[in-house]
Amino acid sequence: MHIFQYHPDILKRYPQVVGGAILARNVTNGPTPAQVQALYQTEQQQVLERIGNTPLSQIESLAAWRRAFRGFGVDPTQYRSAAEALLRRLTKKGDIPSINLLVDLGNLVSIRYGLPVAVFELRALQGPVTVHFADGSERYSELGESAEDHPEPGEVVFSDETKQVVARRWCWRQSESSAAVEQTRECLITVEAHHAAGHHDIEAAVHDLLTLVKEYAGGTFTSSILDAHNPALIYLPED
Repeated sequence: MHIFQYHPDILKRYPQVVGGAILARNVTNGPTPAQVQALYQTEQQQVLERIGNTPLSQIESLAAWRRAFRGFGVDPTQYRSAAEALLRRLTKKGDIPSINLLVDLGNLVSIRYGLPVAVFELRALQGPVTVHFADGSERYSELGESAEDHPEPGEVVFSDETKQVVARRWCWRQSESSAAVEQTRECLITVEAHHAAGHHDIEAAVHDLLTLVKEYAGGTFTSSILDAHNPALIYLPED
């Protein structure tokens, strides 16, 4: 059973993309415990110190995402990748608000590597989540909104087999229906890169995500590193 996959057209246009995908089952989400809050705060301070006065546009992983956005006609200074948006919030405000355990763990790893990490609730989704170029007929409700919208034709989106979009402009913003909430017990976690050291960084980020989620949320996991040669996370249920 395919859980997450790249459409061949994406791999043709972006042959360098590397993704990490984790299917997490039987996890326990909820408010972020104090121990994880402390880890998260420490990570934020370390990242701030590491970035210093470096413009975010000069961080290799973020610059590569800006190029990817331009590649499908989106201005990356108007619509920022999820990783850049988090780091922008951190450098301007000094901290990132806590959401819940799974989201905070994803954000911790996101700022550590400067890569977008998404945690998708799977209850509302049908079939595999595919990264593809939209035709404009897909359906999307923005996080915090109930009104339905449609992506622009040619925009890179994540959607399920019913054309329900769970992320617009590749990694700009998640949908309302896919957001991990305190009741989430099964989720898809993704992390993606376009820069030259992407494979190395994705492997490290997936390792960290698995370690953190196992320790603090429990559960069982299936994971894979995805690229042009291995474009899908496949889950084989036990008989």
